[in-house]
Amino acid sequence: MTRPSNPPGAGRTFPVEQHNREGRHPTPYSGQVPITQTLARLAGSCALASVLVAGLLFPLAGGFGFISNRAADAVDNVSAELVEGTVPAVSTMVDASGAPIAWLYEQRRFEVPSDRISNNMKLAIVSIEDKRFADHKGVDWQGTLRAFLTNTSSGEVQQGASTLDQQYVKNFNLLVVAKTDAERRAAIETTPARKLREIRMALTLDRELSKDEILTRYLNLVPFGNGSYGIQDAAQTYFGVDAAELTMTQSAMLAGMVQSSSKLNPYTNVQGVTDRRNTVLDTLIQNIPHRAEEFRKAKSEPLGVLPEPKGLPRGCIAAQDKGFFCDYALQYLAEAGISREQVDKGGYLIKTSLDPVLQESVKRSVNEQADPNLDNIAEVMSVIAPGQESHPVLAMASSRTYGLNRDANETLLGQPYSLAGDGAGSIFKLFTTAAAMEKGLGIAAQVDVPGTYAARGMGYSNSPGCPADSWCVKNAGAYPGSMSVTDALATSPNTTFVKMIQDVGVAAAVDMAVRLGMRAYTEPGTSGHGNTSLADHIKNNNMGSFTLGPFAINPLELSNVAATLGSGGKWCPPSPIKEVVDRAGKTVPLTQQACEQVVDPGLANTLANAMSKDDTSGTAAAAARAAGWAAPMSGKTGTTESHRSSAFLGFTNSLASSVYVYGDSPTPGEICSFPLRNCGASNAAGLFGGNEPARTWFNAIKPVLDRFPPPALPPVDDKYVRGANNSQVPDVAGKSQGEATSILSGAGFQVSAVTSPGSQAKGTVMGSSPNGSAIPGSVVTIYISDGSVRVPAPTTPPPSAPAPVIPGLPQIPRLPPIPIPVPR
Repeated sequence: MTRPSNPPGAGRTFPVEQHNREGRHPTPYSGQVPITQTLARLAGSCALASVLVAGLLFPLAGGFGFISNRAADAVDNVSAELVEGTVPAVSTMVDASGAPIAWLYEQRRFEVPSDRISNNMKLAIVSIEDKRFADHKGVDWQGTLRAFLTNTSSGEVQQGASTLDQQYVKNFNLLVVAKTDAERRAAIETTPARKLREIRMALTLDRELSKDEILTRYLNLVPFGNGSYGIQDAAQTYFGVDAAELTMTQSAMLAGMVQSSSKLNPYTNVQGVTDRRNTVLDTLIQNIPHRAEEFRKAKSEPLGVLPEPKGLPRGCIAAQDKGFFCDYALQYLAEAGISREQVDKGGYLIKTSLDPVLQESVKRSVNEQADPNLDNIAEVMSVIAPGQESHPVLAMASSRTYGLNRDANETLLGQPYSLAGDGAGSIFKLFTTAAAMEKGLGIAAQVDVPGTYAARGMGYSNSPGCPADSWCVKNAGAYPGSMSVTDALATSPNTTFVKMIQDVGVAAAVDMAVRLGMRAYTEPGTSGHGNTSLADHIKNNNMGSFTLGPFAINPLELSNVAATLGSGGKWCPPSPIKEVVDRAGKTVPLTQQACEQVVDPGLANTLANAMSKDDTSGTAAAAARAAGWAAPMSGKTGTTESHRSSAFLGFTNSLASSVYVYGDSPTPGEICSFPLRNCGASNAAGLFGGNEPARTWFNAIKPVLDRFPPPALPPVDDKYVRGANNSQVPDVAGKSQGEATSILSGAGFQVSAVTSPGSQAKGTVMGSSPNGSAIPGSVVTIYISDGSVRVPAPTTPPPSAPAPVIPGLPQIPRLPPIPIPVPR
């Protein structure tokens, strides 16, 4: 059985009571009668015994050397920690609405202040464990003398005579201070040395804290069985109530269980627990006689516990579809300065950015396209809010169920935020485009779209007819010979962008990807080549294939690329954390990466506009129509050549996201669409970014659009529309090679000359490529005629004979020839 969605103490933290050590006053009790008056009635005088035992024990301890100077220093250190009193408590992670996502703890404990603990509980625990609690100064010298004489005569520790102060010390050393099994055994060993250390610390505790504080701390510390620590969780575990609501019958049971929380389990030892509860009630009858009738009646009542202990789910494993987000949040906190161990003990309230409505929409859409039980294939999606001050993560989901059952295709791997798969395909063309724009290429520029392209010095391929030192690329479909950069982004011809990355440089495109958000590429060891980062590996080998996206990606980082573009070029770390509040109600500072303006706002905004045709006339148009999408957005699809992974990146001014489908088994194969499946079919059946990935994005985002500001495209910057003034390639056709080279060099281009068969005079330029717009500083190839083609001189045809005139027939006039259009 789990707790309600927001159990008392689970969805909030309680401030620690600040004690005035000068006055040592008890905390007020919110209308309850000050219990110290009642506790005082339970106590008797023990001043004489105090003097006697103090005189006997401490010289004895010194004589036998139980506490050396070094040991005393250690005791002092522990005493300081003891007085501070910080104990492990449950940290609660909540979503943006305040609903719990997960409870994170080592010991299931919710600390509560004194006024949130029933007086019945305080009376019961003092009555059975330490009836002179209000009078002694941390040690009950009467009981200690009796135990000392008994133990001395027997030669071993048979009686403890522990006060609540001493029990608190022992439990604190066991549950808080001890870190190893050996330390835990030492904390409870039955030796005079431990007892003397315990006495000294108990005296320190009583000197530094009020009785009310000691009693409150004790009840917040001790174990109550069934994984429960502290009175608040015990009240919830056994009775489903808060500690402030405990009745006398319930309080007596819990007070009795402290003796041995493992043996006294109300679900396995009903009689034993009942007998012990009644023993507690008997002490109350003796110590508070004016309520004796009430206590006698309570002895006849049943235990009244819940049908089964009310547990509390622990950790991200119980966060269900939010488990991946929960794990990412913990990883983020660890990097920001709060370790997992600190979270499990700290009693923090972790406020996250997770939007529960958006999360539900994302998870639903992901699972509609990719069944959680699908063999070898996973789909992940994260949504980030663009912004100038932060990029909060609003949703994160995988088609896989977050869990431990591998046979059911469950996983605990951080699929949405780890390097995975075979790449995002043509989405990486936007990095090449952004690098080219930064060098002066405008989005309105006309770029060449050759059917095939042989790139030199950027790798090689074994395709037929490809030069040995070249990497040859062809387009997947038919395209016009040239188009604008905007249309090229929407329709995604491969050859255009391979030529573009050759012009702009692989290093510039890779660096742009890193700046916009692909930060994992700079981490050592990500390339599979020792400590070399993936970014350096690609740059060192001048891998032009980078623009076609064949490398593993971190899907969350790809979503953050969208957020960076949607934020006018402002990169911020994708953060799942809004605020962390400690148990004192104070905000905990986090060490987080600062936001950076990584590209000019005009570039980012203009590129966002250049990407705005994908859902209307580009590769995602069919998915957008199927979802009924009609709002402005920016998008880009991507598919790897082998169809082993595919992605869609999309963003508005409010929501930025990517969807990634990939093979998540050790041996991924080709993936086909509708439905998603592994296959060996032709490319026509293969997975594309415009299929399941784009459909997932539109179906997840469309239902929540009205919860965010209306989508709108940012204003363009004319500088990035037209490009640099020298981005136009001068027309050098008909010039000599020397003249053409001089003109092009003067315009800021590099020149490469290729001699080809031609009919022009030898050495005359026949044309250039590109012949419209180009990236300033890029290479323009001029084609030089070798004069080898001979064109025959035109001949004059003989005059045609006039058509015979047939008498009596009308004459039909001769019509001019009709042009016949040739399809392209």
